[in-house]
Amino acid sequence: MERLNGADLYFETSGAVQGGAGGGNPPVVYLHGGPGYNSHSFRALFGERLDALGPAVYLDQRGAGRSGPLEETEQGADTLDLDTLVADVEAVREFLGAERIVPLGHGFGALVALEYARRWPTRTARVIVVNPWVHFPGLALTLLAEASARRGVPLDDPAGAVRARTPEGEYPPVGSARVEQAFSLLNARDLLNVLHFKDAPSRMHLEFADAEGQLSGAGEVQEALVNQGLWEFEYPPFLQDIVRPVFVIAGAHDRSSYPEQVQWLADLAGADVSVLDAGHYPWLDDEDAFAEALEDALRR
Repeated sequence: MERLNGADLYFETSGAVQGGAGGGNPPVVYLHGGPGYNSHSFRALFGERLDALGPAVYLDQRGAGRSGPLEETEQGADTLDLDTLVADVEAVREFLGAERIVPLGHGFGALVALEYARRWPTRTARVIVVNPWVHFPGLALTLLAEASARRGVPLDDPAGAVRARTPEGEYPPVGSARVEQAFSLLNARDLLNVLHFKDAPSRMHLEFADAEGQLSGAGEVQEALVNQGLWEFEYPPFLQDIVRPVFVIAGAHDRSSYPEQVQWLADLAGADVSVLDAGHYPWLDDEDAFAEALEDALRR
C-alpha cells in the first residue's frame, strides 16, 4: 500500500520491475475491470503463468479491492474519472522506477490501459486489452437487447424518446436510459453472467476465487463513474491517436465485448485481434490458449 497521486493504492509486484533504460522487459501492469473489481482473482488464477513471462504488477485501482476508499482520497469520490485512474497508473510506474510498462486491461480496465497508452506513449511499450469495453452506449444496447430476449419481450430502445425530450444543447443520456431499462427487465448480476460466461463451471470457478479473496465489490467506484457519465462515454474517436502497438485478446463467448466492442479497436487502432473459445475471463476457460495469446502479444 502506497500513498500515490492522493490515494492509498494497493499493488503487488513480481520480478524485477525497477529496471530503467536497458533494465530488461518492461513490467506488465494488470488493470482489472468492474469498474471497482480487484486484481486478486486474476493473480490467484493466472498469476503464476504471467509471472513466468516477465515482471508484473497487479494493481487494485483507486477505491477498489484492497486500495483505500474513495472518500479517503485527496480528490474525493465526486471527481473520479478516467483521467484520475490513468494518472494513478503513471504514479505507480514512476514509484517503481520502470522506464516503460505494458498496460494489460480487462473489460473496463481496457479503457484505462488504452488511455494510458494514448497519453503516455513514451512510457508504453505496447498495450494489451482483454475483452475490452470502449463504447458504453453500445454496451448498454447490448445489455438491453439480451435482457429483452431473456424476458421474451420486443427490444424497445429508448434512444429516440430520450433524444426527443432532451433540451437542445444538452447531451441525451441514451446509455443510462438503456441500462436502466435493461436492469428493470433482468437484474445486473444475472444479465452480466449470461453475457460473460461460456458455461456454469467457469462462473463458479471465479466465484470460488472471489470468495477466497474475501473482497467485496466496490459499488462506490461504479456509482462515482456513473455519476460522471460513464454510460454515455464513447472512446472510439480517441483510438486513432494511439501510436503504440495494440493487441486484443477476445473471447468468442463474451457477448458484452465480442464482436462489436472489439471491432472498434480493429478498425480505428489497427489492433491485432486474437479470438479464443472463451468468455469474458478467458484464463478460466482455456488457460493455455490465453497464455499463448498473451505471450505472443508480449513478444511480437
